[in-house]
Amino acid sequence: MKKMMLPMLALVLFGFSRDTGKLTEEERKMANQHLAETRDHMLNVLNGLTDEQLNFKPGDGSWSIAEGVEHLAILETTFGDLVHKSVADGPNPELKDSLVFKDEQIMPMVTDRSSKVKTSEAFEPSGKFGSHEETLQAFLDKRSELMDYVKTTDDDLRNRFNSDFPFGTVDALQLIIFTAAHTERHVLQMEEVMAHADYPSN
Repeated sequence: MKKMMLPMLALVLFGFSRDTGKLTEEERKMANQHLAETRDHMLNVLNGLTDEQLNFKPGDGSWSIAEGVEHLAILETTFGDLVHKSVADGPNPELKDSLVFKDEQIMPMVTDRSSKVKTSEAFEPSGKFGSHEETLQAFLDKRSELMDYVKTTDDDLRNRFNSDFPFGTVDALQLIIFTAAHTERHVLQMEEVMAHADYPSN
C-alpha cells in the first residue's frame, strides 16, 4: 500500500505545482526564430541601399522602401503593446475555441501578397522617427524588446487573447508570430519595389 501511495502523492504534488501556463521551449524557439529571421531578412534587403534607392516610389500611392521601414517601426510598437494588453486583460479561456488559425498557418496567410490591404491613417509613414537610420533603429529596439520578452516571460500567452483583428481571434503567442509575419510581408513589398524597371541602380 505504501508503495502505491508514494507515486500517487508525487503525482498530486507535482501536478499542482507545475506551471502549465509557461511557454514551452519549443514555442519560445519558434516565436523568436520567426522574429529573428524576418528582422535579418529586412536588414539584408536594406544593406547598402542609397538614399535614392530608399526613397524611390514605383508609382503614385506606392510606398518607398524607407516608408515601408517606418510603417514597420510604427507597427512594431503597436503589436508589442497589444501583446502586453492581452496579458494585462487576464485569461479568457472561453476564447480558445474562437481561434481561427493554427500557428503554422499565420506566416503564409499574412505574407501572401496576392491580397493587398490598405493600412489605417494611424500607421501611415509620416517621418515621425526622423532619419531613415533613426527609424530603423526604432524598429530594431522594439524587436529586441519583444525577443527578450519571449525568451524570459512566464506569462501564459496561450491563455491570453486578442479579438481586434478582422480575420478573428488569436492568442498572445500567435500575435507575436503575426508581428514577425507582418515584417516579412513588407520586406517582400520592398523587394517588389527593387524589382521595378525604374528602380535606381545605385
